[in-house]
Amino acid sequence: MANDPAYVHPEALVSTEWLAAHLNDPKVRVVDATYHLPTAKRDPRAEYTAEHIAGASFFDVDGISDPTNDLPHMIPKPADFSAAVSALGIGNDDHVVCYDSYGLMSAARAWWMFRLFGHDKVSVLDGGLPKWKREGRPVDGKPVIAPKKTFTARFRPELVRKKEDVKDNLASRAAQVLDARSAGRFKGADPEPRAGLRGGHIPGSCNLPYNLLVDPDTKAVLPAAGLKAKFAEAGIDPARPVITSCGSGVTACVLALGLHLIGADKVAVYDGSWSEWGLPGDTPVASA
Repeated sequence: MANDPAYVHPEALVSTEWLAAHLNDPKVRVVDATYHLPTAKRDPRAEYTAEHIAGASFFDVDGISDPTNDLPHMIPKPADFSAAVSALGIGNDDHVVCYDSYGLMSAARAWWMFRLFGHDKVSVLDGGLPKWKREGRPVDGKPVIAPKKTFTARFRPELVRKKEDVKDNLASRAAQVLDARSAGRFKGADPEPRAGLRGGHIPGSCNLPYNLLVDPDTKAVLPAAGLKAKFAEAGIDPARPVITSCGSGVTACVLALGLHLIGADKVAVYDGSWSEWGLPGDTPVASA
């Protein structure tokens, strides 16, 4: 489905051409998973209501989360995820296609969450809404009321890590830690978008800003050779376990997607990411 045959998992991406040809397929469900950083002062649901790919439902990254956790959009319980996506008209037999308004920023979070809860028939729209609109494909502001279906989650704990896991890894170094934030935030030179967090990074972690995995003009994901080069430049060996991290567990999933595309099969996302690790407390912080 993806354009580069060198991807190990090309099914993780679909092209705009593919989606246009399957947009009316009842077994294909499209979700707008746009999320904005708090500093953006933008409302993704309002933007979705005004304009979305025809037939797409809104996947609320903030809303489909654990309401009992003070950290931003932490993963929900399996039963809660099942209920939320069932209400969107998504069943276990459906092929889910995720996109966002950036090209690739938060769509990968929805992709990862579906995989985390046992659903492999999920893809990211390569180039996202920007490429779709640039090609003149259909968007509208019509309400989407999809018939409710039954989705049953099957949780995969190997795809997620908690703070305790990452702390244990400081000593064992069993996994490489890769941070998707900008270089300035990683080094502690630029402020965090959330108040009260320390600057810096998890000791021993590497840095690969998530936006470097996409072409800056087309917003399409780099071909396999380009992805491999970016991970190598960051000091990551895809054959070894990797824990991806970011500000709040969203763009860490972009790195997880990139690694998945090139065949890395020991990748987990640190869900709390810097929103948890960067809080004042007993977690060590490195800078520079």
